[in-house]
Amino acid sequence: MGRGSEATWMLQTKKADFFGIAERFHINPVTARIIRNRDVVGDKEMERYLHGGMGDLYDPHLLKDMDRTVAALKRKIREGVKIRIVGDYDIDGICSTYLLYQGIRRCGGRVDYQIPERIKDGYGINESIIRRAGDEGVDTLITCDNGIAAADQIRMAKELGMTVLVTDHHEVPLGEDGEELLPPADAIVNPKQGACPYPFKGICGGVVAYKVVQALYEACNIPMGEWEAMLEFAAIATVGDVMRLQDENRILVRLGLRQMAGTRSMGLRKLVEACGLDIRELTAYHIGFVVGPCLNASGRLQTAKLALELLLCEEEGAALQMAEKLRELNEERKAMTQKGTEEALLQVEEKYASDPVLVIFLPDCHESVAGIIAGRVREAWNRPTFVLTRGEDCVKGSGRSIEAYHMYREMCGVQDLFLKFGGHPMAAGFSIRECHVEELRQRLNRQAALKPEDFIPRVWIDAAMPFEYISEELVRELKILEPFGQGNEKPQFAQKNLGIRSARVLGKNRNAVKLSLVTEGGLAMDGMLFTEGDRFMEELGRQTRIDVVYYPDVNEYNGRKSLQIVVREYKLHP
Repeated sequence: MGRGSEATWMLQTKKADFFGIAERFHINPVTARIIRNRDVVGDKEMERYLHGGMGDLYDPHLLKDMDRTVAALKRKIREGVKIRIVGDYDIDGICSTYLLYQGIRRCGGRVDYQIPERIKDGYGINESIIRRAGDEGVDTLITCDNGIAAADQIRMAKELGMTVLVTDHHEVPLGEDGEELLPPADAIVNPKQGACPYPFKGICGGVVAYKVVQALYEACNIPMGEWEAMLEFAAIATVGDVMRLQDENRILVRLGLRQMAGTRSMGLRKLVEACGLDIRELTAYHIGFVVGPCLNASGRLQTAKLALELLLCEEEGAALQMAEKLRELNEERKAMTQKGTEEALLQVEEKYASDPVLVIFLPDCHESVAGIIAGRVREAWNRPTFVLTRGEDCVKGSGRSIEAYHMYREMCGVQDLFLKFGGHPMAAGFSIRECHVEELRQRLNRQAALKPEDFIPRVWIDAAMPFEYISEELVRELKILEPFGQGNEKPQFAQKNLGIRSARVLGKNRNAVKLSLVTEGGLAMDGMLFTEGDRFMEELGRQTRIDVVYYPDVNEYNGRKSLQIVVREYKLHP
């Protein structure tokens, strides 16, 4: 946040009758403009965006194979056979497993769960998990947040006589002819299937699981209030898996954050406390950058079962202990990430600065932090980035992309090199033999059709808004646009040609600058800039004028309130 911008500043120019919308919905025309900028069009969608409730979520039965899945689960519960959930080790997989486990158990099912271990098992369902299930007399496997790409593994489970139900949200693998390669499961619930009529494809694995529980509770006559009481876990999964906060995702997250204050999960409550947060004041930012990483840390460094056991824990002392352990693991993960990021950036600088697609091999880095490091490098260079690490028997990789590069599709173009791969347009994971790493780098770069302008980050501005328009009332009203995140970004405004009266560095880490700014009309306003303070002061030198991209805020100090701006981007006048 708050950097001297090499980015292109782009002003949104979407058209609408902002004053008419403002009047109809009793909001400021500025707020109406922002909502339109988020591609919300028409009174019905505007109403849903502002006031959407549980009744505005889509019917779970619109998901293909939902009825078949529920009928199978109901039958298996009645027969009293062993049902095993196979989840995943990230936050979405943990929440999905939690939801299915609680749901099937509440309906009387004999259910347990298996979460693959990142290092030993890798991503998703594998042959050793299936063999173990067969040896232990498991009748039915239900996957969550994985399974869509596990055709061979599911075929093996079928040969062993098991019923297999897949619930997932990842892209369906395609054959050379472009046809979908669906696994031979008894039922597949995944909105990304071509034949699925579900109106919103952008839900995560946790929401798919939440919808399965909804339909199962209906079929088993469980009160719907009990299903609604688990909403926060669908919300955590959505934010943690960086889904777009649009359509029903936004409703789920907004209501889920509100509901979290009264959560029935002792474990979740203790984890929020261990992170030093107030559960009544949680935002999507807290889930994405504070609480979520602690849940993820267990799957990264040890076993995700620890995070799941915490969420299921009902005993205060044990929950407190586990929450503290997760917080410590996350601190360890942060240190490993920092070290790996520094090594990766140095490698790019020295070897790959001219590559459009960055393929970075860090043999000694812990594979669990490869994705985070890829994200940091992508941020620094604004190029698609793959970070590879040496695993036990092969090289594992994680990728993070930019808007102009559909990562999963590009990987399909070199799929002969992978032992296993999967992902989305913006992120992916894979395993590969070490002897193929250099070939992967060359082929990905050769086939990339990226242009120089694709590497220039764009900063989208909602409105050029003079400081004179800022008021406490507007700052308060902008809060109705929350939760902010991917697809529903925090609003950004711009003002040019401000005078800088003074600037001073604050904070023990000297990572904040307080600016005193003045408009051409003489209106003074304080601005907070979060950046490396000393470097900014050096850059500032004797310059006295600045253009800013900002967000308006109210500063409360010693009981006094004053308007200020938070500077997100700036350009100093030469």
